[in-house]
Amino acid sequence: MKVILRENVPNVGKIGDVLDVADGFGRNFLLPRKLAMQADERNVRQMEHNKRVAAARLSKAKAVASEDAKKMSDIKLTIAKHAGEEGKLFGSITARDVADLLAEAGHLVDRRDIVLPDNIRTVGEYPVTIKLHHDVTAKVTLEVTAAE
Repeated sequence: MKVILRENVPNVGKIGDVLDVADGFGRNFLLPRKLAMQADERNVRQMEHNKRVAAARLSKAKAVASEDAKKMSDIKLTIAKHAGEEGKLFGSITARDVADLLAEAGHLVDRRDIVLPDNIRTVGEYPVTIKLHHDVTAKVTLEVTAAE
């Protein structure tokens, strides 16, 4: 029996794979659980169309992320926090702080997409990486100063 997988099935295949499986496995396991559909001509054409649409959507999202990365690369963020005598902060700078600063600058970024170097606990400049897409990242400079 020829089937097209709708979901990743361990030890069988990935989404979109056209496989030749045993009749009983396909009829009793894959089809009832909606993990696969029969690979007739219509379903194969529909799956290929869905792949093309998904690829176009992915390339468009990547282009938008690249454009955002170019705009963000010029940004230098500055944050003032209370610090001790030797420039040690009372607390630390978190990804949420950076996300708030980016939002003020007009760039909405989820805090989980912000990669900070270890812990920022002293005054200085730090490089911050922002994941905009799985292939696109932006580098931003974060300047931490002592508040008066």
